Amino acid sequence: MSAVSRSSVLVKASRTGLGLFAQIPFQPGDRILKLDGPRFNRDNPIHQTESGANLLQTGWRTYILLKAPAVYANHSCDPNAGIKDNRELVAIRAIAPGEEICFDYSTTMAENFWTMRCLCGSPQCRGTVKDFRELPPPVQKRYLDLGLVQKFIARGQVRTLNKRHDNSGQTGA
Repeated sequence: MSAVSRSSVLVKASRTGLGLFAQIPFQPGDRILKLDGPRFNRDNPIHQTESGANLLQTGWRTYILLKAPAVYANHSCDPNAGIKDNRELVAIRAIAPGEEICFDYSTTMAENFWTMRCLCGSPQCRGTVKDFRELPPPVQKRYLDLGLVQKFIARGQVRTLNKRHDNSGQTGA
């Protein structure tokens, strides 16, 4: 995985407002950005404000308020990027200069209270962004296999998927 500077991305108008766009080509595994920002717990009143929609869940009850330019990475049900190691936005397929960089917000969500109408426009669009546990099992498995699920979610979800697989009468994996 190669390191990339912030000048490798640009914030500009997208079909849903502002978005994060590649200024250089990215290959699968390339680091696009390190995600950072101030930390908040679940009980903080920020969740009831407009800024609350920009929080990234990093633990069962912990969040960071994403700083620019990362805060402009939009959601897609068919993303070209994902979050590894809780705070690294990485390419999961080739991304051309000028292409919008998007990740699946559901890979970071295990709250059971926040949803969002999806406007990604992808043929795979699920219509609503929800918690990871509500994704179809094949989508969950793909994200888990790629290492794109926040660690606190992945630990429990792998056990759940294995149980489903074992209960289906199939062996191994």
